[in-house]
Amino acid sequence: MVWVVLATLPFGPVVVRAADDPGVARAERRVLTFLATEVPRWSRENHCFSCHNNGDAARALLAAKKRGVTLLPEDALRETLAFLSRPERWDKNGVDAAFSDKRLARLQFANALAAAVDANAIGDRSVLLNAADRLVVDQASDGSWNIDEVALIGSPATYGAPLATALARRTLLTADSPRFSGPIHQAARWLQARPVQNTLDVAAILIGLDPNEVSPDLRVRCLDLIRKGQSSDGGWGPFSNSPPEAFDTAMILLALSRWPAPSNEITPFIQGGRRYLVANQAEDGSWTETTRPTGGESYAQRLSTTGWVALSLLATD
Repeated sequence: MVWVVLATLPFGPVVVRAADDPGVARAERRVLTFLATEVPRWSRENHCFSCHNNGDAARALLAAKKRGVTLLPEDALRETLAFLSRPERWDKNGVDAAFSDKRLARLQFANALAAAVDANAIGDRSVLLNAADRLVVDQASDGSWNIDEVALIGSPATYGAPLATALARRTLLTADSPRFSGPIHQAARWLQARPVQNTLDVAAILIGLDPNEVSPDLRVRCLDLIRKGQSSDGGWGPFSNSPPEAFDTAMILLALSRWPAPSNEITPFIQGGRRYLVANQAEDGSWTETTRPTGGESYAQRLSTTGWVALSLLATD
């Protein structure tokens, strides 16, 4: 195991740990440097807060802070945390309502707020309860969160219903599981009944549910798709026969990081996925955006893709 000391900041020594490969430490260092610049830049330049910068990308920095794996300048999260601390203002963050999916924003900001509370970056848990109260209003009668309803499969910034439901459920669990037991149970039932048809189905099931909530049959179906979907270079695409992409690979790694399977069963998958991600990191520390359909250009998807990849590397180091 390799530890690389990066700097000493006011909150203590800063380290990046690499699992067997110093290249992973370099990849984590580069992506955290990239995100520490991009997360605050959006609000300063655009005078509003975005789901991709201040939601997905900020969560990666918060995960790094929680693990002691960070190179944050003091102000990297200052504006984001101040914004997240006031859920009543999320619907009026300076974005023209015609171009803003407020359901998606509430979900992404609530998820980032839960990460901030979990990392002790925000100490007042009442703000998370406020956000969770707003989040449950968007739950459909079947137990899901129907975000990006027309998409065949979700994307890094817009999620899609399976991933949205998994993340909403985890946010409610973090906020107060007894208080939100009804919505939490409904979401679990929806995920448990979800057909395992693609990579995000697998990721949503394994991320959104605790291991004891996944039946042996569902577990076999999930691991079978993971096994069939891994490419020769270690990554995963949206479907088992698709070329690998950064987002889909990150989602499988995050799912496996939560799964208490025997190490000989999942370690080869994790090692392959990490190799794929490190090999495809851009020079600036980011990853090319995963878009639906593939090959598009989108700053939002690029920031969210990079945030998800950073989360997956931190979770599997």
